[in-house]
Amino acid sequence: MLSVALTGGIGSGKSTVAAEFAALGAGVIDADELARELTAVGQPLLTQIAADFGADVLLADGSLNRAVLRERVFQQPSARARLEAMLHPAILELMLARRAALTTPYALLVIPLLFETGQQTLAQRVLVVDVAEAIQIERVQRRSGLEPDEIRRIIASQIPRHERCARADDVLDNSGAMTALLPQIAQLHAEYLRLAE
Repeated sequence: MLSVALTGGIGSGKSTVAAEFAALGAGVIDADELARELTAVGQPLLTQIAADFGADVLLADGSLNRAVLRERVFQQPSARARLEAMLHPAILELMLARRAALTTPYALLVIPLLFETGQQTLAQRVLVVDVAEAIQIERVQRRSGLEPDEIRRIIASQIPRHERCARADDVLDNSGAMTALLPQIAQLHAEYLRLAE
């Protein structure tokens, strides 16, 4: 099955783009959604994270306190490496199982840290959703209320924008309105259907 890896920096609009591809009939598998499933209350991975990072990474209801965990791993590179060592193999295993079960013409694998984790080998094509850093900061601030400095720290921890775009097979410009984005998606969807034949 043709697999397209979709990636982009924080706040670039990956989820919006993925939803449009899904509406057109692509089989979308989102690594962030898989991570949420794997770290839900009652999941062994959540227990492992709490054991390693401390009970304060859990909220009163026993669910993961993502803000506390994010703060901790961004301050300590070794903590981030430990978390990724727990999460990434489990996410990959679930992603491959879900992809194997798809009956759609092609798979769209949404992997925010695609190049950072070396997972571009999972797909025949890489699609990057691209926007300028100022737009990323504005969108993330509006969505999650993070401070600009914190957003810049997250951006700095990701592969540089120019490098991400240079390594892509396809680049979607998401700096404008939906009316500008939709024709780009429709064109790429047609191309992926052709390649999947």
